[in-house]
Amino acid sequence: MLKDMKSNTHLKPGQKGTKRLLEQYGDKLICVRYRYDEKRHVRIKTVEIIVSETPCTSSVRYRDHDIVNVIVPFAKTTLRDRLKTAGGRWNPDEKFWQVPFGAIRGDAELTERILAE
Repeated sequence: MLKDMKSNTHLKPGQKGTKRLLEQYGDKLICVRYRYDEKRHVRIKTVEIIVSETPCTSSVRYRDHDIVNVIVPFAKTTLRDRLKTAGGRWNPDEKFWQVPFGAIRGDAELTERILAE
């Protein structure tokens, strides 16, 4: 059904054509779209609203080739060895490990130690 429709108008809350929906949904309203179904010859008004919000742990997303800084205490020799085998390098000036994210992506123990920029 959606493949037969073309979205022609995309309106932000507060623009003409969204006033009643803004009253109805308030801050939950994200956008209003007008779609045209050429097979049935109808215009459809759709709304995008916020249904739920949940906190997330990290908003930073890394690509595999991005170099990330990982903090590992000196006493954690097993973690240091895993970083070495993943191609990590110790930065003595800054006192953290630098490693491509793709090399540690599946390792939850190392990824939780990434230093936020």
